[in-house]
Amino acid sequence: MEFISGGVCAAKGFTANGIHCGIRKNPEKRDLALVYSEKRAAAAAVYTTNKVKGATLLVTRRHLADGCAQAIVCNSGNANTGNHNGPQVAEGMAALAARAMGIEPADMVVASTGVIGLPMDLAPIEAGMPALAAGLSRDGGDFAAQAIMTTDTVPKQAAVRFEVGGVPCRLGGMAKGSGMIHPNMATMLVFLTTDCAISPVMLQKALSENVKRTFNMLSVDGDTSTNDTVCVLANAMAQNPPVKTEGPDFDAFSRALDAVMVQLCRAIAADGEGASKLLECRVTGAKDEHAARLAAKSVICSSLVKSAMFGADANWGRVLCAVGYSGIQADLDHIDIVFSSRAGDILLCRDGTGVDFSEEEAKKILSEDEIDILITLRDGDGAATAWGCDLTYDYVHINGDYRT
Repeated sequence: MEFISGGVCAAKGFTANGIHCGIRKNPEKRDLALVYSEKRAAAAAVYTTNKVKGATLLVTRRHLADGCAQAIVCNSGNANTGNHNGPQVAEGMAALAARAMGIEPADMVVASTGVIGLPMDLAPIEAGMPALAAGLSRDGGDFAAQAIMTTDTVPKQAAVRFEVGGVPCRLGGMAKGSGMIHPNMATMLVFLTTDCAISPVMLQKALSENVKRTFNMLSVDGDTSTNDTVCVLANAMAQNPPVKTEGPDFDAFSRALDAVMVQLCRAIAADGEGASKLLECRVTGAKDEHAARLAAKSVICSSLVKSAMFGADANWGRVLCAVGYSGIQADLDHIDIVFSSRAGDILLCRDGTGVDFSEEEAKKILSEDEIDILITLRDGDGAATAWGCDLTYDYVHINGDYRT
């Protein structure tokens, strides 16, 4: 397996585009994206666990009931959540996109992201759809990735080449997410495309299992969005032996899916609202994987840990505290804590007790833009990784006037 370029257009048969249609006020901001497969594809998705859900999620869930789809349409600037006519608007988006491409509306995945509770008008989408569809191309992944951004500062894409049954396949994706990131799949959107032949059932299995290790281990600010959606389309154009059961081919596909999703997780965390540092917490030696996940995510979610990382303050006691209230059953008299970055590693706690360390060296390590928090528990073989970012002044500034 190797990383390649192309994002959602890396796989055979996929084209994409993104334009400004007028949903967002800034004409330089693309706000409408389209991804299209030449062939009807197997489809799978996971959604937010927030009880308040965007209208597009309800529509997409109905459209994917048969396990198939052929295209994705997504707007930014308006979440289409909390609107009395939200489902009608979402279905209208699907119908407009489907008509432009000559496919069935039921084969459309629909998504929206942006301000919650803002009335949404189909007029700009209808006006922009002909140009959006006409501009679909193999090189359109960048435009599509830009069009789904809200407070993101950079587009987020990843893709890999891998083999299934000896046949080369590709899998790529794009994501948006900067604030209101605490998925618990469950504003985060991820769209994945692959030319691998895999059944809808196995595609859903691979996705549902993977999000537990990836997007469910991601947090920027502890807020679970109303619109979180992760969707994957598999159009079988690689012509590999179809993956219909568990086994080596399913494992190969799952590894490729994991690689892309981890890259997108890291990209979202690094671009957290106001963030200056990507944080990765790796827990090993836990009683089991569940315990490791609880501990790692508790640390990543701690506002005190995040603040200390912003200040390059080696306050390891905040990490110990976060593990302690995570809910895991473990003897924390046997916990080790290490901070690591490109500048080196430093041990701060051994067997639950602080050790002498150089504050100057720790400051140097924590001043890098990627920090690893390494936690060792001598309680078993469980391991997990979580991703997040530091908490800066800019986070409050961005969210203090986000709507206005």
